[in-house]
Amino acid sequence: MYSVLKKTTEQLQLQTISEERKRILQPLINFIQQKINNKEPINLNFICTHNSRRSHLSQVWAQVAATHFNIPNVTCYSGGTEETALFPKVVETLTNQGFIVLKLSETANPIYAIKYSDNILPVIGFSKKYDNLFNPISKFAAIMTCSQADNGCPFIAGAEERIPITFEDPKISDNTAEQTKIYSERSLQIATEMFYVFSKIEL
Repeated sequence: MYSVLKKTTEQLQLQTISEERKRILQPLINFIQQKINNKEPINLNFICTHNSRRSHLSQVWAQVAATHFNIPNVTCYSGGTEETALFPKVVETLTNQGFIVLKLSETANPIYAIKYSDNILPVIGFSKKYDNLFNPISKFAAIMTCSQADNGCPFIAGAEERIPITFEDPKISDNTAEQTKIYSERSLQIATEMFYVFSKIEL
């Protein structure tokens, strides 16, 4: 893990997670633990409406948390109910927190390689629908990171489990003086909760 990113993760305070949030996170812990017990691959697809902010932050931090706690065979994905683009402020936020983010394509919906360690495959970030062929088509958990997607998608084809873990949209701060602060806070909240989830897994 890169040194700046390591410092970011060392500052996460798992003890600050409320009992209510722990209850919300427990189904995801249970899903991962069951896969570990059965020696099966763990595929997690984080889903939000536009696949532009919260779903990407969740995908990235879950992958980092799995690596940090040496949980094997975890692959994290993200998708939306529609395709837009990874919001640039998310890229900036992840960069500030210690990731190396490489833009691989210059299009309306750019593709990014989000690296957290020199010798580990990067997370590939770009906006896509949840059923895009880049994502798994079966044997995955669909983690709903926004209430709009959770309400708007009553059925996710191929998902073994559907787990609502919603976060407040940092988009509320766009075009305000608070934007950098709010995006950073939301990213760290998601990081803290994903680290909590994987810290509970027993090998």
